[in-house]
Amino acid sequence: MAGRIKAEDVALVKERSSIEDVVREHVTLRPAGPGSMKGLCPFHDEKTPSFNIRPNVGAWHCFGCGEGGDVISFVQKVEHLTFSESVERLAQKLGMELHYEEGGRPRDGETLGRRSRLLEAHRVAQEFYHHALLNSPEARTGRDFLRERGFDSDAARRFGVGFAPRGGEELSRHLRSKGFTDDELTIGGLSGRGSRGLYDRFRGRLVWPIHDITGDTVGFGARRLFDDDRIAAKYLNTSETPIYKKSTVLYGLDAAKKSIATERKAVVVEGYTDVMACHLAGIEGAVATCGTAFGVDHIKVLRRIMRDEADLAPARVVFTFDGDAAGQKAAMRAFGEDQRWASQSFVAVADGGMDPCELRIAKGDDAVRHLVDDAVPMFEFAVRTTIARFDLSTAEGRVQGMRAAAPIVNSIRDSSMRPEYIRTVAGWIGVEVEQVQAEVSRAQRLAARDAKAEGEAGPGSGPRQRVDADMVPEPSFEEVRASLPPPDLRDPVVFAERQLLQTLLQYPDSFEPADIDSLDAEAFTAPAHRAVFDGIRAAGGPRRGLSTQAWADTVAEAAPLSVRGLVSELAVAPLPTRFDKATGLPERRYVDALLVRVQEVSLTRKIGDAMSAMRRMAADPHTDPARARTLSGELQDLQRELARLRDRAS
Repeated sequence: MAGRIKAEDVALVKERSSIEDVVREHVTLRPAGPGSMKGLCPFHDEKTPSFNIRPNVGAWHCFGCGEGGDVISFVQKVEHLTFSESVERLAQKLGMELHYEEGGRPRDGETLGRRSRLLEAHRVAQEFYHHALLNSPEARTGRDFLRERGFDSDAARRFGVGFAPRGGEELSRHLRSKGFTDDELTIGGLSGRGSRGLYDRFRGRLVWPIHDITGDTVGFGARRLFDDDRIAAKYLNTSETPIYKKSTVLYGLDAAKKSIATERKAVVVEGYTDVMACHLAGIEGAVATCGTAFGVDHIKVLRRIMRDEADLAPARVVFTFDGDAAGQKAAMRAFGEDQRWASQSFVAVADGGMDPCELRIAKGDDAVRHLVDDAVPMFEFAVRTTIARFDLSTAEGRVQGMRAAAPIVNSIRDSSMRPEYIRTVAGWIGVEVEQVQAEVSRAQRLAARDAKAEGEAGPGSGPRQRVDADMVPEPSFEEVRASLPPPDLRDPVVFAERQLLQTLLQYPDSFEPADIDSLDAEAFTAPAHRAVFDGIRAAGGPRRGLSTQAWADTVAEAAPLSVRGLVSELAVAPLPTRFDKATGLPERRYVDALLVRVQEVSLTRKIGDAMSAMRRMAADPHTDPARARTLSGELQDLQRELARLRDRAS
């Protein structure tokens, strides 16, 4: 039976343990008056620090959540240990031997508590793996892997990188020889249990030790090296254990926390080699997740270290992502959690989509530093990634882009910054500021309506499902056009289009080939009208000598199936105009007026597209001056053509 730790030893552990040093392993502290320090509470989420310690008294208290106590209770709560395990952990750090009542020993004969035993097993495993990497002939593939990525033996030592032998039982035998039990090895995730006994969890792989914030090894990440590895996954990570929870652990944080606390800047990368590359390049605040997405618990950990407090100057967190679709999706997930930060969030994506490790190999340490220094605000990356899905050279694409970007602008937590962001986004899309403002106001109303509906649903209805915009593909304009909504004849432009098509179908002799050449399908604003005109073009244009019925049938055959009914309707609908008594055709000035009206709309749209492109160029510091001059000339030509057209109409 485990003995009780003697009271005098408990008192001695409390006396010798510095509560400031223990708390600083988890929270960055700053002065808070004579004899007091404060920081962000590790036990609840907050943006203004309410967690206080008094080193001289050896006590801590959070005025936000009400928790408090001494150094032992802090270790108990922050590391999820029992009272005895907490005392043993502190004693271990002090190098102090504990004594137990009635001659008892800790943990039924163990020299340390279970957590300490598991941590010690991982420390021994790290030493074993690292020795194998440096000395084992079969680890040459692992050494070559590191060398090809710019990491020498000193880098391997600095980060404790190791190699898991291919045999599959070497580590288990080694740990058993050190006195660890089979249960400890399996519970800790170092070994598995099969029909023939224990086997090593990692075999024939390069391994990185994963440390908790205090520097203790709590797990490993392992990379595939050999083609005949029976496990296809490129990376394997320790499963969750009593000492390892991947949602709260960040690789490299133990080495990065001093830099993060001092500079109040964290750099979140995607892999173990990226962390190594950044640290070797001088970016010592780099960390990475361990086989999971960057989440809420990771944010809480970093916020405590970097003093992400609302009443201080903004801290800075930089995310590096691959330039591929998966990287963009990860960035959008990170943006979705942006409200949880008081700091400013940034995104860094290297040219060509290289990760920091690849960038260091290709261009050196300076390039990695510049990548982080040149990161763009998370908001900018989110908007640019979103609007990149649309063709901003068309009016339809710009409208779709505005509607997709508006909820992002509306989600900016500092509402005082929205007017400036609206102006910026208008430049990126190439539209008027008022247009973006209207879309943002619309998004605000929709968000308020959804929030109200969710509140009225009551707690029993369950949470509303959050739709990830990145998961729902935006319909292309061709898909929108294919749906062919009925033309809105209340619009005078659409009504003029209809009359022109009626005239083309009923009186084809009213038109010259040049009249048709002056038009294109994009001149028609109603999608159904465009489809009908496509049919007229496909039929070879107005034909003389055909009866009205034969001509309409020819167009109907050439047009999309969805508008054949509309062709029949237009071929018989009455025209609101006078007819020439001599020819029986509509008066020429009526036909000219319709042609001019539709051509005017087309030219106006082209001018709008050109002006939009000019706005985007003005907002882009990398614009090619020659391209800008060319576009300016094209815009002037379009404006002159529109002026001539209007003169003709008058």
